[in-house]
Amino acid sequence: MKKILITGGAGMIGSNLVKRLVEEGNEIYVIDNLWRGKLEYLNDEVTGHAVIDLNTHFFNIDLSVQGNVDELISSGKFEYVVHLADIVAGIDYVFGNQGDLFRQNNLINTNIFNAVRKAGKDKIKGLIYVGTACSFPLTRQNSLDVIPLQDDELFPALPESAYGWSKLMGQLEIGFLEQETGIPCCTLMFHNVYGSPCDYGARSQVIPALIRKAINYPDEPFNVWGSGEQGRAFIHVDDVINALCLALDRGWGHGWMQIGPSVCTSIREIAETVVKISGKDIDIFYDTTKPEGDKARSADYSKAKEILGWEPKVNLEEGLKSQYNWIKSQIENEK
Repeated sequence: MKKILITGGAGMIGSNLVKRLVEEGNEIYVIDNLWRGKLEYLNDEVTGHAVIDLNTHFFNIDLSVQGNVDELISSGKFEYVVHLADIVAGIDYVFGNQGDLFRQNNLINTNIFNAVRKAGKDKIKGLIYVGTACSFPLTRQNSLDVIPLQDDELFPALPESAYGWSKLMGQLEIGFLEQETGIPCCTLMFHNVYGSPCDYGARSQVIPALIRKAINYPDEPFNVWGSGEQGRAFIHVDDVINALCLALDRGWGHGWMQIGPSVCTSIREIAETVVKISGKDIDIFYDTTKPEGDKARSADYSKAKEILGWEPKVNLEEGLKSQYNWIKSQIENEK
């Protein structure tokens, strides 16, 4: 049994990780300020009750405030920290709030890392940080001729967005932390994660936004931002949870590794698949006045395969069907 603190533990990735680790017999603590996460995401699907004791194992803490988490991390309640918490949303939010997003994410990261540093390796046996493929250089993501990103291409650095820069700063800082303290660390660079539970409202990312539009159509137009030619390496949350669990066992001391498929899927293909799943006759409109971000990317996950024994397993269409059904049930419950 491991005693583990998960920051951002009430979000999509966090809540799934909490449930998996509790099911495996671990003692789990959660920090989340509920900006995007929700307490109900921590409920067991059968019993309807939270899988952790919310009175003793959940903490609503603003990690961007210096010192807010120092006492908790030094308390000796847990041995491992999985740091998922950050500020992220859809492309409109990311590019519309770059300065604040950059500042908030840097504060969140440095405050967590400093608290772990103060606690020391006598109390903290390992720290996992979640980075992003958005931190790779724009020059490697501005063409539709996709070659899987290589781990050693991260530098010289040139991320397109403040989000990518902020997550890259965290990657650098955790490296310094590991060198200074001897605390084993691991960085997993996630590509575009999808699945449920998720935010499907105004701040949602592309897949839940398109699913919401399909469910609401024709009351809501099915508008796709950009040309639709832009693509991403979409990875289901179940595959991400597998990577995190493997990293807790064997990911220590290997730097960073990518978690995502080697296949780049266009937003056009995602939109058409969502329409197919909906069973509706939907007119797709591509709004080229809207930003579409990086042109395309995919992952070389060979390092994760070698070290963790990990590779993606969830079929994209099956994953989209599952997420579609979850969002549909949420929207129906709201009526």
